[in-house]
Amino acid sequence: MLYQLLFRTTWDTLHRFGQDPRRVGGELGMTAVLHTWGQNLSQHVHLHCLIPGGALQPDGHWKPSRGHILFPVRALSRRFRGAMVAALRRAAEDGALHRVTRPGEIDAVLDRLMTTEWVVYAKDCLDHCATVVDYLARYTHRIAISNARILDIDAREVTFRYTDYRDHHRTKVMRLEGEEFVRRFLLHILPKGLMRVRHYGFLANRCRKVKLARIREALHQPPPEASADPEAGREPATYPCPRCRVGRVHVIQVLASRTRESNVEERRRC
Repeated sequence: MLYQLLFRTTWDTLHRFGQDPRRVGGELGMTAVLHTWGQNLSQHVHLHCLIPGGALQPDGHWKPSRGHILFPVRALSRRFRGAMVAALRRAAEDGALHRVTRPGEIDAVLDRLMTTEWVVYAKDCLDHCATVVDYLARYTHRIAISNARILDIDAREVTFRYTDYRDHHRTKVMRLEGEEFVRRFLLHILPKGLMRVRHYGFLANRCRKVKLARIREALHQPPPEASADPEAGREPATYPCPRCRVGRVHVIQVLASRTRESNVEERRRC
């Protein structure tokens, strides 16, 4: 329920700002990816949102943002905080937060949240759009920790490396008891059926094709050329080596299965 409220409140906040005639006064588009972990496997739930820099007007015109950032982050954070806390209060009144059983605990927590500054971070990517899209795409199939980061496993502990972003992005080593390591890892297994990647506004699946065509027409941009080869221009897939944990495994050949053509067996080399 909390994940659903996070997606819903994030889009509601941005949608309201986009509809404001004092800003861009139109329909935004957004792709959001749910990310739940920090480098040390702690629970750090947040959304990465990719938003085009403008809005589709009701008359079919495109209105770009006035600056590099669509909306002021301070105003976004205040609006998002109020909307999220209000949604949690409604959920509590509806009995959806039944796992919190201590009397008065929900009100105390929500009141404390309203006195804390929330963080909404925004950054323009005008000069490296392809890099940002690639960066965001990698989160769609990532798990909380990869084999390459695990340095040692014994009968009691798991040792792995992580990046401490608060300490000038330094690489550090952490040792956790086996049970604690498994507990942290299980925090990031999503509920069955939950969609980690979602599209909103003119990027929603039901209308994206039609509305993107309108935007390209308004910007006098030709439609993208369809590639005959879906693999054209794509970087070869690589994976961390499960043996040495240092090298990269490269796909050198894909063989069709004898039973089903949709199944493939990959021959790999490190």
